[in-house]
Amino acid sequence: MITFVRKMSLLGVLCAALAGCADATGPRPAPPRQTPAATSPSPVRVPPTMAPGPGGTTPVFARGAAAAGRTVALTFDADMTADQGPRAARGERFDNPALIDTLRRLKVDATVFMTGRWAEEYPDQARAIGNDPRFEIANHSYSHHAFTSPCYGLPTLARRDMAADVTRAFDAFRTAGARNVVPYFRFPGGCYDDGALRALAAAKVTAVQWDVVGGDAFATDADAVAEQVLSGVRPGSLVVLHCTRSAAPATERAVRRIVPELRERGYRFVKVSELMAAGPGTPADLP
Repeated sequence: MITFVRKMSLLGVLCAALAGCADATGPRPAPPRQTPAATSPSPVRVPPTMAPGPGGTTPVFARGAAAAGRTVALTFDADMTADQGPRAARGERFDNPALIDTLRRLKVDATVFMTGRWAEEYPDQARAIGNDPRFEIANHSYSHHAFTSPCYGLPTLARRDMAADVTRAFDAFRTAGARNVVPYFRFPGGCYDDGALRALAAAKVTAVQWDVVGGDAFATDADAVAEQVLSGVRPGSLVVLHCTRSAAPATERAVRRIVPELRERGYRFVKVSELMAAGPGTPADLP
C-alpha cells in the first residue's frame, strides 16, 4: 500500500511538471470542442474590360490612369506565326523559359500575349504560365498575321477571318489547359485601323497597346533595352517586351535590371487586368 501511494505521488509531481494532466488519479478531461469559423466562398474575379467600345467597335487600352499610382504592367508577346512550324522543327526557339523563371524568381506579376500557334507548339509551357497566379494569358491572334497593311511585312488577314482567328487562339489556350486567360487582344505588330476594330467587335475583347516600347525585338544589348524601358516608365505605364528567345535574346537579361531599378523608384508590378481596373489613361497622360 505504501509503495502504491509513493508511486501515485510521484506520478502527480511528474504530471504537474509537464502540465500534462489535471488529475493524476482520474481520466484526462476532453478538450473543449472547437467550432469551425464560418467561411464564405472566394469571390469570382472577373477581368475588367472596356468592351464594347464606341459604336460597338473594339475599344483600345494603352496605359493606366495616373490614379493607379506607381504601378507598371510588363507585358510579353509570345510570337509565332502559323507557318513557322518547320523552323521550330529545325530547332529555332520561339519560347523563353528562362525569362518566365526570372519573373517567378523576382516575384513579378505579368501578362503574356500569346499566339495560338505558340500555345500549340509549347502546350506544357502555356499550361504552366496559364495556371500560375502571377501570370495571365491574353490573346495575340492565332496566326500572328497582320490586321491591316502594311505591317512590318506580315501577311494580312482578310476582314472576314479576323474574329475567327482570335477565337481560334482562345481555343488553343483551352486545349493546352491554361486557366488564367483574360479577354484582351494585342494586334500583331500593334497594327490596326477602324476596319479591324469593327471586324473584332464580335470577339468581345479589349485591344491592348502600350505607351513604352521595350525595343527588345532582335536586340542583343540588354542594357540598351533596360535603359529604354527605365527612361519611359511613368505611373500607370504599359510596357511591351517579347517572350521569344530567337527574336529577342536580350530580354531576360534586361528584365533582371529593369525590375530592381523600378522597385527602387517605388514601382509595383501588376497585370494588365489590375492596371485596367484603375481606369484608362487620358490623352494628357500619354507621352
